[in-house]
Amino acid sequence: MRAGLAIASLGIAALACAPATAQSPQARNFAPQQLKTGAEIYARNCSPCHGARMLDPQGAADLRKFPRDERERFINSVTRGKNQMPPWGDLLKPEEVEALWAYVVAGEKS
Repeated sequence: MRAGLAIASLGIAALACAPATAQSPQARNFAPQQLKTGAEIYARNCSPCHGARMLDPQGAADLRKFPRDERERFINSVTRGKNQMPPWGDLLKPEEVEALWAYVVAGEKS
């Protein structure tokens, strides 16, 4: 019995030490259409400051490094604006902001 508990505990500990992307809900597979929509929104609205394909941000936040476990922070920043970034909440629908988040999380893997 103790051996079984020890093995189970080691398995849980191994999962806890695994990279966050392996188990986080943000690492789920996004629908291809959602990623395409996010990429289009990014190219049209975000790339002038954050760089094409999130490369070469030239002073704006590098979205490739945005914490994948901070979805709400991302959503709030996009909808309400932050520092020099204007709010997009009146221009983007909630599902478009979610598509943008999917694109940022997936990166150029999509």
